[in-house]
Amino acid sequence: MANYENITIEKGMYQNRGGLTAALESLDPSENYAGTALEGLDAFSRQLKRYNIRVNGRGSDCVEKFFQSSNSAALFPEYVSRAVKQGMERADILGSIVATVTDIDGMDYRSIVSDVSEDDKTLKVVGEGAYIPRTTVKTGENLVKLHKRGRMLVASYEALRFQRLDLFTVTLGQIGAYIACAQLKDAIGVLINGDGNNNAAANVSLATSGTLTYGDLVSLWAGLSPYELNTILAPTAEMQTILGMTQMQDSYAGLNFQATGKTVTPLGASLLHAPEMTSGKLIGLDKNCALEMVQAGGVVTDYDKLIDRQLERAAVTCTAGFAKIFTGASKTLS
Repeated sequence: MANYENITIEKGMYQNRGGLTAALESLDPSENYAGTALEGLDAFSRQLKRYNIRVNGRGSDCVEKFFQSSNSAALFPEYVSRAVKQGMERADILGSIVATVTDIDGMDYRSIVSDVSEDDKTLKVVGEGAYIPRTTVKTGENLVKLHKRGRMLVASYEALRFQRLDLFTVTLGQIGAYIACAQLKDAIGVLINGDGNNNAAANVSLATSGTLTYGDLVSLWAGLSPYELNTILAPTAEMQTILGMTQMQDSYAGLNFQATGKTVTPLGASLLHAPEMTSGKLIGLDKNCALEMVQAGGVVTDYDKLIDRQLERAAVTCTAGFAKIFTGASKTLS
């Protein structure tokens, strides 16, 4: 039964696991709206509809629309968090290099590691009653380092109250883009230097010092075996060099880049531009088993301040870290 018009929204809902949206979903499950005009909306979106708040498009409302009642004011921090998250997703390439995302409640986390030797990677024939080779899985010696990234909203309510929400969403999205860039830099650091558990990436040297060639990419592909080279991270200078290679003038590679803006190397790996990387180095990895992302709480806002219209010192943050899964699943080329 539809219940979204009878819910009292309080600050305390943000303290629940999963935040406001999870609290609203428990009171107003989305499955109750199957086959109705509200199907496809989550509990938070139904509350926006309840208070007739439009956050997108030319007809979007002003910021002050959220503060017409105490209930609708309590929706504002969740709107801010979602706008920031959208900005992170638009600017983020982490989804293309992270094998799995782990959500935790605290700040201390140890990932698991598997010590696999070259001999262990070959599954041998096991005779009757013979010893079966084993793979040891254990927790890492050191904790995964989590970093809090964020921005402070510095603006008065009076300055924003008459601004359209679609314009404010663009501003919040840029905050999300800044956070995503910082997290990508953290991920690159872990891929290259390891996560503190003696698992830095091995390096494949260029055949000719200072000159990147197609043959070097082939060496990187071969050096990553038995893992699959399906992703290459490159800083700007190396990106330009690769795109200028004769092999990149292949009709399919060129057509795909010109049509979609997505680059694929002749080796079949996705080529990702990472300006955050230091020039002179490439990272080749198997995105399916190289990196774990650990995050605590997702995007977090100072909900008390935002609900009370104290935007001058309201922080938007995201706490996350990264851990290597299989050491050999990523290598550098320099």
